[in-house]
Amino acid sequence: MAMAPVSQVPQPYRPRRFYQHLYVQVLIAMALSILLGYFAPGVAKSFGPLGDAFIKLVKMIIAPVIFLTVVTGIAGMRDMKTVGRVIGKAMIYFLCFSTLALVVGLVVVNIVQPGASMHADPAKLSSSLVQTYVQRAHDTSLIGFLLNIIPATPVSALASGDILQVLFFSVLFGIALASVGEAGTPLLKVLEALSASIFRLVAILMRAAPLGAFGAMAYTVGTFGIRSILNLAMLVGTFYITAILFVLIVLGSVARYNGFSILKLIRYIKEELLLVLGTSSSEPALPGLMAKMEAAGCEKTVVGLVIPTGYSFNLDGTNIYMTIAALFIAQALNIPLSWGDQALLLAVAMLSSKGAAGVTGAGFVTLAATLSVIPSIPVAGIGLIFGVDRFMSECRALTNLIGNAVAAIVVARWEGKLDKNQLTAALNGEFGPVEAGEDLAGHVTTS
Repeated sequence: MAMAPVSQVPQPYRPRRFYQHLYVQVLIAMALSILLGYFAPGVAKSFGPLGDAFIKLVKMIIAPVIFLTVVTGIAGMRDMKTVGRVIGKAMIYFLCFSTLALVVGLVVVNIVQPGASMHADPAKLSSSLVQTYVQRAHDTSLIGFLLNIIPATPVSALASGDILQVLFFSVLFGIALASVGEAGTPLLKVLEALSASIFRLVAILMRAAPLGAFGAMAYTVGTFGIRSILNLAMLVGTFYITAILFVLIVLGSVARYNGFSILKLIRYIKEELLLVLGTSSSEPALPGLMAKMEAAGCEKTVVGLVIPTGYSFNLDGTNIYMTIAALFIAQALNIPLSWGDQALLLAVAMLSSKGAAGVTGAGFVTLAATLSVIPSIPVAGIGLIFGVDRFMSECRALTNLIGNAVAAIVVARWEGKLDKNQLTAALNGEFGPVEAGEDLAGHVTTS
């Protein structure tokens, strides 16, 4: 009788030395970069290309990861009703919690009033500083966003790396592959083998994460300086505290209701969170997050549909930021807003957050798009927060990432596609740390 390949035989988990963990290496790199940025800002700025190169490396394989995960998941399931049900439930979840995030930000900024003591002069606002963002906001509309989901060709979707375009084509191709039955089995096997190779490539690229985090953080601190945040510390502090409370209380309650701990989930995805913190971008964490959610017991198809879609539609951190930043500007300029104005602001933000999804600097572009519809607040007011927006982008991305991890588990549970025992084992660390592209055979013991 033929023996199973060694890689498929469950092996006992062997703990790594502390310095071998990716998150420890990223933490060390970030600490060194902050010191370099503080004491030698000129030198620190020169390391910026390291961060840019790492982000480009990861973006290079995001489209293949999404395509292969979604296609093999749908084709292997062969139940198209389930696909539609998963997407429908995910969109309902996204709409509810994105709206709740906007409301939470609105309530907090009205209570704390972070901009009330600033008394900025509207006449001194520099429109040239923010003209690029304002133009991009005007060029972005909800209709244009929806039409842009449809790629010109399948190849252009994969070539451009637009997440929603890749997802759109992948769902259609997965449905087509499932519908041809046995005739599509050889191609499905090829795609599954290619998927394993691509995730191994992800694991190789992630070894460069400490260098990427070092370059990106060094450039940020060297360019903007740690002291630049002090001038608008009230705004930044309000945003960070609100985001933390949203994660711990709102998402924490959702997690508790669905049978898991938000703190354990955060610990489980700590590598991805540190990667986001170091690079100020959530895209490098996408492959790792998908791998970890699947390893935590979420069915492959659910992960492939929920997480990439959530990257454009489930932006809890961005939504909190928009209401806080918009009302901060109004308070700083001594512009009173009625509850009707604030309700309009919330409704516009709800739509514009979808229209600017997937755009580089989406938080700032979305804010400009939102303010352009509110006549009482000058769009040029975003110049007031331009200097510290970079420091808030990390918190936006971190909150978005945690929100999408929670969404994947919740939707999987709703669908009956969640292995609760495997989730418990993963969050308790019973089979050790899992990183993007890692062979799970050595960690997970099959029953």
